[in-house]
Amino acid sequence: MFRHFFKIAYRNLLRRKVYSLINIAGLAIGMACCLLITYYVLHEISYDRYNTKADRIYRVAHAYGEAEIKGKPSPEEFQIWGNAPIGAAMVTDFPEIEKLVQFTSPNPYLLQYGDKRFQEENIPFMDSSAFEVFSWKMLAGDPHTALKFPNSIVLTKSIAQKYFGKENPVGKSLKVDNRVTYTVTGLMDDLPSNSHFNFDALISMTTFRQIRPEVFGEWGYIDFYTYFLLKKGSSIESIQKRMPAFVKSHNKEIGYTTAFEPLTSAYLHSRAARQPGPTGSLTNVYIFSCVAVFILLIACINFINLSTARSMERAKEVGVRKAMGVNNVGLIRQFLSESLLISLIAAILSLVIASLALPLIAELSGKSFTSTSFFSLKIFALVILFGLVIGLLSGIYPAFVLSRFQAIQVLKSGKMPSIGGVSLRKALVVFQFTLSIALIAGTAIVSYQLDHIRQHDLGFNQEQMVVIDFGGDNVVQSQVASIKHRLKQHPAVLSATASRAVPGEFLPNAYTEIQSAQGEMLGRGPLLYEIDEDFIPDYKIKMIAGRPYSREFTSDTMKSLIVNEAGAKLFGYTKPADIIGRKFSQWGREGVVIGVVKDFNFRSLHQPVEPLALRFSESYVLNRISLRIKADHVNQTLVDLRKIWNEVAPQRPFLYHFLDESFSKQYDADQHFGNLFRLFAGLAILIACLGLFGLSTFTTEQRTKEIGIRKVLGSSVQGIVVLISKDFVKLILISIVIAIPICWYGMSQWLNNFPYRIDISPLVFLQSGVIAILIAIITISWQSIAAAIANPVDSLRDE
Repeated sequence: MFRHFFKIAYRNLLRRKVYSLINIAGLAIGMACCLLITYYVLHEISYDRYNTKADRIYRVAHAYGEAEIKGKPSPEEFQIWGNAPIGAAMVTDFPEIEKLVQFTSPNPYLLQYGDKRFQEENIPFMDSSAFEVFSWKMLAGDPHTALKFPNSIVLTKSIAQKYFGKENPVGKSLKVDNRVTYTVTGLMDDLPSNSHFNFDALISMTTFRQIRPEVFGEWGYIDFYTYFLLKKGSSIESIQKRMPAFVKSHNKEIGYTTAFEPLTSAYLHSRAARQPGPTGSLTNVYIFSCVAVFILLIACINFINLSTARSMERAKEVGVRKAMGVNNVGLIRQFLSESLLISLIAAILSLVIASLALPLIAELSGKSFTSTSFFSLKIFALVILFGLVIGLLSGIYPAFVLSRFQAIQVLKSGKMPSIGGVSLRKALVVFQFTLSIALIAGTAIVSYQLDHIRQHDLGFNQEQMVVIDFGGDNVVQSQVASIKHRLKQHPAVLSATASRAVPGEFLPNAYTEIQSAQGEMLGRGPLLYEIDEDFIPDYKIKMIAGRPYSREFTSDTMKSLIVNEAGAKLFGYTKPADIIGRKFSQWGREGVVIGVVKDFNFRSLHQPVEPLALRFSESYVLNRISLRIKADHVNQTLVDLRKIWNEVAPQRPFLYHFLDESFSKQYDADQHFGNLFRLFAGLAILIACLGLFGLSTFTTEQRTKEIGIRKVLGSSVQGIVVLISKDFVKLILISIVIAIPICWYGMSQWLNNFPYRIDISPLVFLQSGVIAILIAIITISWQSIAAAIANPVDSLRDE
């Protein structure tokens, strides 16, 4: 029986090739979009779940100051970056902890093997217990001892290949920063793409203990991340309840608070600041999930509209079948078989489309998607499920519509009887275009917000700024003044300054005490820029009180401090000028505050401007030289600067980047979101147009004789097109009214991720509505114009 049903369904598909193609194409594109979005969402929510013990791994969040845990740790108070001594103390005081691992923030190191020399950007120091806590695959070497001894380094597979090719690197030596030699004790596989960790190699923590042993007893020194593995059956809530007493017994500093986060929450759910790796957006996951559902619904509606639009052609077929004794159940099975056949063909085609589009999606999303991970049992099961469920859901309504035709009425009149389905079909079109208009408006809002980020005044000048990264090379540090002078002699170099970091890069916190208006010393932890006297003028940062550092004041090198507006407010000064002359104490220095700079966005616009101290730097902490160059002949200037650098610092490669390019990389995730949103919104609108085409086809065929009579009576082509189109335009106007609040609410939630955000203008919805109407008119005109220019004799021949 089913073979018979599918045979007839196959013949019907061949007989109506155009509409079969539209039906299958619409469903296939919709399923492919849904499949790709589902794959993206599954990838996002799978972060760190490759760890076999992920459900027992937690990490410590630290708050330096008065803090209260309300739900999840907030970024205003808590950060993942913390101190070292808490690790050993927790292992001693909490027997529930099976293993604990700490690692530092990553640092750049110049690695050399033979004549191969590269600067690797992300290399932290890490405890030897790392491979017992995390499921990182060791390809060579002993995971239990690889990070146990000083001067040991474990390389990731991709980094090892740069230096050793296909050779086993274990046992070989690498020269680090032209100073020390490290032994390669392990080769590990590259981190999975769904890991929130991001490093190129690992250096043993025992190496760090030899370099800075004192910090392992200093609760105020911050440069560590602490993760731990609970024993089976242990409760994290039990440890959390005992933490206040734990902190009080070990750390006498007032206001220090801790909280815990599960490893599986690190990527999408963490709100704490100073993360050790990339974080995702749960809002974006929700938005894309909604878009996937929207697209799938639109594709299903298309199928319904296109099926019912062609039902007139099958009215006589239904009448003949009923006259031959086929009951309604048999007809429903027949039409559901056709629906399933179309849906399964579309499902198979969607897999092909999705696999072909995967490289594009990977590029637009910035993810490392591979065909190997895509073609999994889960994806194949999802494709079959899509095919069956969509086929059944999309085919139920057309099947019941066609099976309800009365045989006598159909065979006597040759017409499809009215069955009251017009209102439903119109409602479906309203639903489709409500979603489509919301997506059009959402696309516009995303684009406007991304433009706003790019055009926002950051408060400093990043144009034509070339940043030379010398990685803290001690030779360069000792000669930084003369090197700056040598570089400034080039006619294309307008200015030069040295600093530990530049805008957009990682900054440390510095415990700082500043005299309050009442005369007492207040202790706080602002972020810290370590700079020379040229940094503020060269970056064109505005002073709003006091003065910048100057060579004319010898005390500036050791007894002066500059803060930003937010920093002044942190210490209780709402008027920046009032903090000038106040005493300060910071990292062994004492003196007075000499200036306040206007708040500038030294970090991503996802974050408000934070309190900042700008400290005159000792040369031994400098890492960057920033050069402002002329805009003409940039390539030749860079060639010349490389030659100069090779003369003054031959031991260090000439590594540079343009500040505007590196700063904008902070918004790569937003740009990826915008690219994907625009792509899927465009495809959703395209699919919706197919649904509108179906309904316009149905309506035009219903009114074929009316159109013929109107033409005989003198109606113009334009008048007939307007007659057919106006009803659809009314539906679009209804869709606009419904779409506005939906889109406004959804995009407002997305914009809440940005402290610097646009206001949603009513003009956005007006523009989106006009675009939707134009798209609808163009879609409808195809059928209405064809009907208007047709010979009325053909439509009236039977009358």
